[in-house]
Amino acid sequence: MKPSMKTVALAAIALAAVLLPLLTHSPSHLNLAILVLMAAQLGVAWNLLGGYAGQVSLGHAAFYGIGAYTSTLLLLNFGINPWLGMLLGGVVAALLSLAFGWSCFRLKGHYFAMATIAVAEIVQIVFTNWDYAGSAVGLTIPMDQRGWGTMVFADKAPYYWLALGLLVLTLLATWAVERSHVGYYLRAIKDEPDAARSIGIDIARYKQVALSLSAFFTALGGSLYAQKELYIDPGSVLSTALSIKMALVSILGGVGTLFGPVVGSVVLTTIEEVTRASFGGTGRGTDTIIYAALIVGIAVFYPSGLIGWLREWRQRRQARNAASAKVEVAL
Repeated sequence: MKPSMKTVALAAIALAAVLLPLLTHSPSHLNLAILVLMAAQLGVAWNLLGGYAGQVSLGHAAFYGIGAYTSTLLLLNFGINPWLGMLLGGVVAALLSLAFGWSCFRLKGHYFAMATIAVAEIVQIVFTNWDYAGSAVGLTIPMDQRGWGTMVFADKAPYYWLALGLLVLTLLATWAVERSHVGYYLRAIKDEPDAARSIGIDIARYKQVALSLSAFFTALGGSLYAQKELYIDPGSVLSTALSIKMALVSILGGVGTLFGPVVGSVVLTTIEEVTRASFGGTGRGTDTIIYAALIVGIAVFYPSGLIGWLREWRQRRQARNAASAKVEVAL
């Protein structure tokens, strides 16, 4: 059977992603690719809760920071391998999400979103004043030992492979959830919560499942950031701006879709880095203005995001082709 255009396009994109470090010798271009992959992974993780379950969280930086601090503290104080520290960071974040969900799922709509911001701010204040975690000064990971065992590298290519692998892992997990009964329940909870409750779906339970999975993968992203930058502080891994960016990536690309956050990350991160390089300090905030305008435009004209716009464009094109074919047959 002849493969569809969608399959061919996905295969071409996957091949390009794998070969990218071999095709570019520019550290800045490779760093941009890493940032795109890392933001995409966070967007996909956020989408598990905000897209499929319809629970808009603006406090996901709490889980990101938990992952970064857990792996870093375990490495610095106990010598625990960062690979294991990354996994443990995800587990700690998932456990924290139980308290997060218990306190926030009692609220709905914008009250839920406001509550998530409050919880994340509490977590940031705790780490800012916690001497054991470096307080406001932060923590630095030493570069004494380099290699895959310590996840510390002199060049950027290994971080690219790590970011790509983590994104693929998060996409596969989302794909599995999307096609399981959990995914169907989450979409029912999002679209018709009363109907879902009437047929016996435990809404609180499945919201918590979505939150725990989302927290786990968000924390993995935080651990990778810590290893890439070799330095973390509350402002870099626990800020509200970071939480908002996770949401924006998904909203722009298309919430509740598998590849929407990836598309959104390509657009937002590229705009952010290009404007930063073009304007420097004089253009501070230019990137925010540009992609805020994009978000407003998408929300007004294409609420389903860029993925929705692409689907509509493809359907219109197919309709035009079908109409043209009918005219040719008639003639």
